[in-house]
Amino acid sequence: MSGGLSIRGLSKAYVPGKPVLRDINLDFDGQGVTAIIGPSGTGKSTLIRCINRLVEPTSGKVLLDGQDLVPLRGRALRLARRRIGMVFQEYNLVERLAVMENLLSGRLGYVPLWRAWLRRYPQEDIDRAFALLDAVGLPEHATRRADALSGGQRQRVGIARALMQRPALLLADEPTSSLDPRTAVEVMELLTRLAGEQDVPVIVNIHNVELAKRYCGRIIGMHQGSIVFDGPPEKLMPEHLTLIYGGEDWM
Repeated sequence: MSGGLSIRGLSKAYVPGKPVLRDINLDFDGQGVTAIIGPSGTGKSTLIRCINRLVEPTSGKVLLDGQDLVPLRGRALRLARRRIGMVFQEYNLVERLAVMENLLSGRLGYVPLWRAWLRRYPQEDIDRAFALLDAVGLPEHATRRADALSGGQRQRVGIARALMQRPALLLADEPTSSLDPRTAVEVMELLTRLAGEQDVPVIVNIHNVELAKRYCGRIIGMHQGSIVFDGPPEKLMPEHLTLIYGGEDWM
């Protein structure tokens, strides 16, 4: 990733006059893992989804390598989205398809439609899919249906599928909240390791503050749609957490 991601004056209101995001300004320099933390309803998921236009911003700019994604429509938007991988809380796999087919769907934006219909992907894509399956520790599951996997295994497939896009940026929207604590740790370890190996910056929306502090080099704290903390984990103090979550007894 060259120019990184810049967010300028980003606001979102689902209901006029009731903003969920309030004039967000952020820069991401194209490396490392950044966590976005904050209470439910504070706008974390909305922010993540405004970046790749799953949610339409009310105003502002989202600049990826200098290109503003907000005004894009149609083919231009599809081309831009190819460069942004997404890992979802509920995995978003095609349950009836095999693991390998789910991975190859990460290349749908790059291959002609007829190849996708006939499942005739280039050998290079097939080789990369097998390599990523190996990287996420599931090489023996290539032909299993997605609905036969555990939650942790599904999230591993989701990470591999996102990386199949060869993205310039990886977004993860609460990737651990559906998982037990041990599996959540394993998924965060995997996400941060693979992002480093693939040289892909990650922005992860996460509820677990301790996981954020353990695995992320930068933490952004949100409260009621605004940024109230932005810094390294070692600078995140109890007073910041009180500001983010409200009240003295948030723990």
